Amino acid sequence: MEKVNPAELQRLIDSFAGKELYIHLETTNGSYAAHFNEGFFNAGAFIRNAQIRFELGKVAGEAPHRVGLKLPYGWVYAQGITHYELDQHGRLLMAGLDGEGKLAVALELSETPFAY
Repeated sequence: MEKVNPAELQRLIDSFAGKELYIHLETTNGSYAAHFNEGFFNAGAFIRNAQIRFELGKVAGEAPHRVGLKLPYGWVYAQGITHYELDQHGRLLMAGLDGEGKLAVALELSETPFAY
């Protein structure tokens, strides 16, 4: 993955607009390692292989960036995006990595379902 180039990421997001897609959206603040600190409150969200079609996508803000996808009846939104890539399967993978390189947020778009 490479650091976000807003213009290039915007171009890639635009190429997915109007298509039937599968989405993966995940947030975490340490839920994978929460057992190391019992007093730490962890929260997260996870959705995978839900189908969406967005009409407009936007990259906004200074690093870390916000990415929003406008749906017919609402928005999908990810805050904290720092890296992205278009992989060998044509999937757009976006991630927000903290200062230690740990995943904080992932937003991924694909024309085919993600593996389980």
